[in-house]
Amino acid sequence: MNILDQFFEMFKPSPTGGHYFMWVILLFFIAAVAIMIERWVYLWVRSNISAERFMAEIRKLVSAGDFKKAMALCKSAGKKALPQVIFKALEVAERSDMVDYRAVQNAMDEASLEIIPRLNKRISWLSQLANIGTLTGLLGTIFGLIQSFAAADAAGGGSTSLAAGISVAMFTTMWGLTVAIPATIAYQFTSNKSQEIIDDIDEHSVKLIHLLTGAR
Repeated sequence: MNILDQFFEMFKPSPTGGHYFMWVILLFFIAAVAIMIERWVYLWVRSNISAERFMAEIRKLVSAGDFKKAMALCKSAGKKALPQVIFKALEVAERSDMVDYRAVQNAMDEASLEIIPRLNKRISWLSQLANIGTLTGLLGTIFGLIQSFAAADAAGGGSTSLAAGISVAMFTTMWGLTVAIPATIAYQFTSNKSQEIIDDIDEHSVKLIHLLTGAR
């Protein structure tokens, strides 16, 4: 029996009880994968935009005084994060003859406070699931080793019980790490992407305010 077959065997009910740890870690794995997919769609597909290219178009329109077309461009971007913030600033600026710095800043801050929590939502769970998966695997390891020592100490315990305990210990450790490593990598990537979008919002918000206050 190869290692892959042994791994799947560990999910079958057995007197050792190791299958409980395997199924619990599997639940953590499913949760981590679901969060990875949801965050990838939200951050890379739904919220991401080429900030430099988008803002270059916005700057041209604002400099030309065409606020309505600039706002239409923001709306055409749908639910992208940066355009939503920029739209709020343009909406305030378009309503007044003299652009009020504080009013524009407040509009942007309000939009940012709505959007940023959505960008960071559930990302911390990837780190937590990685830690919990590792710890659950470690708990399975200790459980398996206790069984092995008990089998070795028991009169007539035999090599079968000893091997079963060691198998539980090794496979739960491996399974826990198999969940933890991708979850940790995904946490780093999603955190970096979220922060990149937030940095774009901060940078281009300031630049737009300076442009708006000098555009009229």
